[in-house]
Amino acid sequence: MALRRLGFLTIGLFDPAAPAAGHETTLGIIELGERLGFDSAWVRHRHLQFGISSPVAVLAAATQRTSRIELGTAVIPLGWENPLRLAEDLATVDVLSGGRLNPGVSVGPPMHWDDVRAALYPDTADAEDFTYERVERLLRFVEGSPATTFRGPEGIVEEWSDRVEPHSAGLRERLWYGGASLRSAQWAGEHRMNFLTSSVLKPEDGRTDFPEVQAEQIDAFRDRHPEGRVSQGLVVIPTDSATADQAERYRAYAAARLPRTRTLQGPGMLFSPDLVGTSAELAEQLSAHAGFRRVDEVAFALPFSFRPEDYEQILTDLAEHLGPALGWTPATD
Repeated sequence: MALRRLGFLTIGLFDPAAPAAGHETTLGIIELGERLGFDSAWVRHRHLQFGISSPVAVLAAATQRTSRIELGTAVIPLGWENPLRLAEDLATVDVLSGGRLNPGVSVGPPMHWDDVRAALYPDTADAEDFTYERVERLLRFVEGSPATTFRGPEGIVEEWSDRVEPHSAGLRERLWYGGASLRSAQWAGEHRMNFLTSSVLKPEDGRTDFPEVQAEQIDAFRDRHPEGRVSQGLVVIPTDSATADQAERYRAYAAARLPRTRTLQGPGMLFSPDLVGTSAELAEQLSAHAGFRRVDEVAFALPFSFRPEDYEQILTDLAEHLGPALGWTPATD
């Protein structure tokens, strides 16, 4: 299957002593992606870290500096969010973008829950629902279901709506669920969301064959939602135009992370090896990857801690070498 859509994912790291520069770099990377013909740019979500804590705000800025590229979140952990308020923010950014927003979300308790619960939910921590129902609430608000029992005029100038405003038609069809388990893939399909699968999975039976586990999850999603989109997000680093120093650092980065891929980590999590090499080598590896063979859309993840010039080289090689080797054609304005 030829690759139809090529995207990339960035964490947006910044120096805590000078955070503006890091955010500006992230916006510049998104602008570069559009110039290179990428179909989508995605940002990670990192609370209480030195990465993007407010991807919706960052993407609001990106809407004003791009005109074509789709903008996504991979992913917003809903345990930190009020679904009604998030629906308002997403709809606003989607309107600003002209219908280019692709929000990806996930559920579960916030990371380090015991450490943050008193600050995040001081009065309601024990009552908060971190199940799929939280996503269902977001879906209802985005699609225009009532959010209040009151609507109509009040006073001389105020007019109240009973749904989230602005309402952005089409946004519901561009919502994604970021899942790592077979159950998540099935649930996303049953609820007619799109499906984000990444370099981290949670096998049901302790298997460690990453491509086969990923392929099984994609098949389960498509069985329930044949028209739904699936995007794969592996760490893929081409070296075609890399300097010798860059290529050496890239291989060292991948080698340092390789041991975690050999056995299940933590609560049964399975990690994919990072792929580093020339575009010809990478195309051969991906073509043999059972998960990749199930998709025609990817959002390759940029490594966390690289330099801006590294990201520029990687994105350029993805667009000019690896993408075409996989059958992809750059988008044009």
